[in-house]
Amino acid sequence: MSYFSSRLSSQAARIERGNGLISRGFTLIEVMVVVVILAILATIVVPKIMDRPDDARIAKAKQDIRAIDSALQLYKLDNLTYPTTDQGLEALVKPPANAKNWRQGGYLDRLPIDPWNNPYQYLSPGQHGAFDVYSLGADGQPGGTGADADIGNWQEEGGSTAAGH
Repeated sequence: MSYFSSRLSSQAARIERGNGLISRGFTLIEVMVVVVILAILATIVVPKIMDRPDDARIAKAKQDIRAIDSALQLYKLDNLTYPTTDQGLEALVKPPANAKNWRQGGYLDRLPIDPWNNPYQYLSPGQHGAFDVYSLGADGQPGGTGADADIGNWQEEGGSTAAGH
Protein backbone atom coordinates (compact mmCIF):
# COMPACT_ATOMS: atom_id res chain seq x y z
CA MET A 1 0.00 0.00 0.00
CA SER A 2 2.92 2.33 0.66
CA TYR A 3 3.96 2.10 -3.00
CA PHE A 4 0.58 3.39 -4.19
CA SER A 5 0.36 6.13 -1.57
CA SER A 6 3.87 7.42 -2.32
CA ARG A 7 3.19 7.34 -6.06
CA LEU A 8 -0.11 9.22 -5.64
CA SER A 9 1.48 11.83 -3.39
CA SER A 10 4.32 12.43 -5.89
CA GLN A 11 1.80 12.83 -8.75
CA ALA A 12 -0.31 15.16 -6.65
CA ALA A 13 2.74 17.22 -5.79
CA ARG A 14 3.52 17.67 -9.48
CA ILE A 15 0.08 19.00 -10.38
CA GLU A 16 -0.60 21.15 -7.32
CA ARG A 17 0.11 24.85 -7.51
CA GLY A 18 0.89 27.39 -4.85
CA ASN A 19 -2.76 27.95 -3.89
CA GLY A 20 -3.45 24.25 -3.58
CA LEU A 21 -5.74 24.00 -6.61
CA ILE A 22 -5.18 21.37 -9.25
CA SER A 23 -4.28 22.99 -12.56
CA ARG A 24 -4.93 21.23 -15.83
CA GLY A 25 -4.62 22.49 -19.41
CA PHE A 26 -6.92 21.76 -22.33
CA THR A 27 -6.15 18.73 -24.43
CA LEU A 28 -5.74 19.02 -28.16
CA ILE A 29 -9.05 17.21 -28.69
CA GLU A 30 -10.92 19.70 -26.47
CA VAL A 31 -9.41 22.64 -28.35
CA MET A 32 -10.30 21.09 -31.71
CA VAL A 33 -13.91 20.49 -30.59
CA VAL A 34 -14.23 24.17 -29.61
CA VAL A 35 -12.73 25.29 -32.94
CA VAL A 36 -15.17 23.08 -34.88
CA ILE A 37 -18.14 24.42 -32.89
CA LEU A 38 -17.03 28.01 -33.53
CA ALA A 39 -16.61 27.29 -37.24
CA ILE A 40 -20.12 25.82 -37.44
CA LEU A 41 -21.58 28.84 -35.62
CA ALA A 42 -19.68 31.21 -37.92
CA THR A 43 -21.10 29.55 -41.04
CA ILE A 44 -24.60 29.98 -39.64
CA VAL A 45 -24.30 33.49 -38.19
CA VAL A 46 -22.03 35.34 -40.64
CA PRO A 47 -24.40 35.25 -43.64
CA LYS A 48 -27.18 36.68 -41.46
CA ILE A 49 -24.95 39.44 -40.12
CA MET A 50 -23.71 40.38 -43.59
CA ASP A 51 -27.23 41.59 -44.48
CA ARG A 52 -27.41 43.72 -41.34
CA PRO A 53 -25.30 46.76 -42.36
CA ASP A 54 -28.07 48.01 -44.66
CA ASP A 55 -30.62 47.56 -41.88
CA ALA A 56 -28.36 49.46 -39.48
CA ARG A 57 -27.91 52.33 -41.95
CA ILE A 58 -31.66 52.56 -42.53
CA ALA A 59 -32.29 52.60 -38.77
CA LYS A 60 -29.66 55.35 -38.36
CA ALA A 61 -31.30 57.44 -41.09
CA LYS A 62 -34.70 57.07 -39.41
CA GLN A 63 -33.19 58.12 -36.08
CA ASP A 64 -31.54 61.19 -37.65
CA ILE A 65 -34.80 62.14 -39.37
CA ARG A 66 -36.68 61.94 -36.05
CA ALA A 67 -34.06 64.23 -34.44
CA ILE A 68 -34.31 66.74 -37.31
CA ASP A 69 -38.12 66.55 -37.14
CA SER A 70 -38.02 67.37 -33.40
CA ALA A 71 -35.62 70.27 -34.00
CA LEU A 72 -37.95 71.65 -36.67
CA GLN A 73 -40.87 71.47 -34.22
CA LEU A 74 -38.85 73.50 -31.68
CA TYR A 75 -37.90 75.98 -34.41
CA LYS A 76 -41.58 76.48 -35.21
CA LEU A 77 -42.45 77.00 -31.53
CA ASP A 78 -39.91 79.82 -31.32
CA ASN A 79 -40.41 81.38 -34.77
CA LEU A 80 -44.08 80.54 -35.52
CA THR A 81 -43.15 78.97 -38.85
CA TYR A 82 -40.86 76.31 -40.27
CA PRO A 83 -37.74 77.33 -42.20
CA THR A 84 -38.37 77.78 -45.90
CA THR A 85 -36.98 75.33 -48.41
CA ASP A 86 -34.42 77.99 -49.39
CA GLN A 87 -33.30 78.43 -45.77
CA GLY A 88 -33.15 74.67 -45.50
CA LEU A 89 -32.00 72.63 -42.55
CA GLU A 90 -29.09 75.06 -42.12
CA ALA A 91 -31.61 77.26 -40.24
CA LEU A 92 -31.41 74.76 -37.39
CA VAL A 93 -27.70 75.46 -36.78
CA LYS A 94 -27.28 79.07 -38.03
CA PRO A 95 -29.87 81.84 -37.67
CA PRO A 96 -31.56 82.79 -40.93
CA ALA A 97 -32.07 86.49 -41.68
CA ASN A 98 -35.76 86.63 -40.77
CA ALA A 99 -35.86 84.40 -37.67
CA LYS A 100 -37.70 86.32 -34.93
CA ASN A 101 -36.79 84.27 -31.87
CA TRP A 102 -34.01 81.98 -33.04
CA ARG A 103 -32.74 80.03 -30.05
CA GLN A 104 -29.22 80.91 -28.87
CA GLY A 105 -27.04 77.90 -29.71
CA GLY A 106 -29.44 76.64 -32.36
CA TYR A 107 -31.67 73.61 -32.51
CA LEU A 108 -29.02 71.07 -33.47
CA ASP A 109 -25.30 71.09 -32.68
CA ARG A 110 -24.57 70.19 -36.28
CA LEU A 111 -26.48 68.93 -39.27
CA PRO A 112 -26.17 65.18 -39.58
CA ILE A 113 -25.39 63.61 -42.92
CA ASP A 114 -27.13 60.42 -43.89
CA PRO A 115 -25.40 57.04 -43.46
CA TRP A 116 -24.42 57.10 -47.15
CA ASN A 117 -22.57 60.44 -46.73
CA ASN A 118 -25.24 62.58 -48.43
CA PRO A 119 -27.04 65.57 -46.93
CA TYR A 120 -30.62 65.12 -45.74
CA GLN A 121 -33.20 66.73 -48.01
CA TYR A 122 -35.79 69.28 -46.84
CA LEU A 123 -38.95 70.69 -48.42
CA SER A 124 -41.30 73.22 -46.82
CA PRO A 125 -44.13 72.95 -47.54
CA GLY A 126 -43.65 69.26 -48.14
CA GLN A 127 -45.40 66.90 -50.51
CA HIS A 128 -46.44 64.67 -47.60
CA GLY A 129 -47.12 67.23 -44.86
CA ALA A 130 -46.09 70.62 -43.52
CA PHE A 131 -42.49 69.70 -44.34
CA ASP A 132 -40.57 66.71 -45.64
CA VAL A 133 -37.20 65.60 -44.28
CA TYR A 134 -35.71 62.65 -46.11
CA SER A 135 -32.67 60.71 -47.27
CA LEU A 136 -32.36 59.55 -50.86
CA GLY A 137 -31.04 56.18 -49.66
CA ALA A 138 -27.91 54.31 -50.65
CA ASP A 139 -28.01 55.29 -54.33
CA GLY A 140 -28.50 59.03 -53.65
CA GLN A 141 -31.31 59.10 -56.26
CA PRO A 142 -35.05 59.62 -55.78
CA GLY A 143 -37.12 56.42 -55.51
CA GLY A 144 -35.58 52.99 -55.37
CA THR A 145 -36.17 49.84 -53.38
CA GLY A 146 -34.47 48.21 -50.41
CA ALA A 147 -31.44 50.20 -49.24
CA ASP A 148 -31.83 52.50 -52.27
CA ALA A 149 -35.36 53.57 -51.23
CA ASP A 150 -36.02 57.08 -49.96
CA ILE A 151 -36.47 57.30 -46.18
CA GLY A 152 -38.64 60.18 -44.99
CA ASN A 153 -40.44 61.62 -41.98
CA TRP A 154 -43.78 60.79 -43.61
CA GLN A 155 -42.97 57.09 -43.18
CA GLU A 156 -42.41 57.40 -39.45
CA GLU A 157 -45.23 56.69 -37.05
CA GLY A 158 -46.01 60.01 -35.43
CA GLY A 159 -43.96 61.90 -38.06
CA SER A 160 -44.97 65.35 -39.29
CA THR A 161 -47.49 64.24 -41.86
CA ALA A 162 -50.43 66.34 -40.70
CA ALA A 163 -51.11 69.50 -42.65
CA GLY A 164 -51.46 71.39 -39.38
CA HIS A 165 -47.83 70.95 -38.37
